[in-house]
Amino acid sequence: MFMFTIIFLFIIFILYKLMLIVPMREVHVIERLGKFRTVLQPGFHFLVPFVDRVAYRHDTREEVLDVPPQSCISKDNTQLEVDGLVYLKVMDGKLASYGIENYRKAAVNLAQTTMRSEIGKLTLSQTFSERDSLNESIVREIDKASDPWGIKVLRYEIKNITPSHHVIHTLEKQMEAERRKRAEITLANAEKAAMINMSQGERQEAINLSEGQKQKRINEAIGTGQEISIIANAKAEGMAMICKALTVNGGNDAMNMLLKEQFIGQVGKILAESEVSVVPAEMAKLEGFFEGMEQVTHAVSGAQSTNAKGVR
Repeated sequence: MFMFTIIFLFIIFILYKLMLIVPMREVHVIERLGKFRTVLQPGFHFLVPFVDRVAYRHDTREEVLDVPPQSCISKDNTQLEVDGLVYLKVMDGKLASYGIENYRKAAVNLAQTTMRSEIGKLTLSQTFSERDSLNESIVREIDKASDPWGIKVLRYEIKNITPSHHVIHTLEKQMEAERRKRAEITLANAEKAAMINMSQGERQEAINLSEGQKQKRINEAIGTGQEISIIANAKAEGMAMICKALTVNGGNDAMNMLLKEQFIGQVGKILAESEVSVVPAEMAKLEGFFEGMEQVTHAVSGAQSTNAKGVR
């Protein structure tokens, strides 16, 4: 019974060594007597017991490797700490087993060195604004170097870019100054727009006032012209009526009488308003005549008085 049990266990052990089931997500590297034999794909396989063995097992799914933070110097001599993620996949199980001792560690170290080299080509501002191009450059360089390792680097993503505390403090001051500058520019633009609007308003007001003055003068000129036209028509009608009246008997006498009345009225008005006596030549002669008559009258009166005294 004991021997039967030993034989049964030995048969089970032989069958265990004879059969191999490779899971769907893996590939197995088989060595025969310490030498590479083949790479088994997922499925059921037979092995030679005690001769073949599974030397390496590789996961064929996409792997994510964390790249630890590291210190980098940018093109403008700014110290940064950068970390990221590497996405890779095993493409050749043989090369992944014999081409490199540890492809995961090698991929992480290569990502760090490549990232340090690529960041050294960019300034601080470019590292923030050109992440996509930076990721593509790192993937291209890692994939080129890792091709003999039987792996494929699918992509690289930068997680954090952290400047030093001194740089952060300087950036905060710079951002504050930039915000202050933008605020001053905004205020200046607002004042400029306000002045432009005010000047345009004043200009429009001046235009409106000038248009109003122009229209006023036009209206006054039109009114004056109409007034002159009406007065001229009235005078023309008056002159026509006067001419018509002169043709009637006694018209000349009436005209002379009217002219004399107007003459006397105007002379009286001038004498009343003027401080200096202004008398026409004919009236000056008339005034001299009356003064001479007054002297003659006084002389005659004096002679008569003297004769009367002698008679007494």
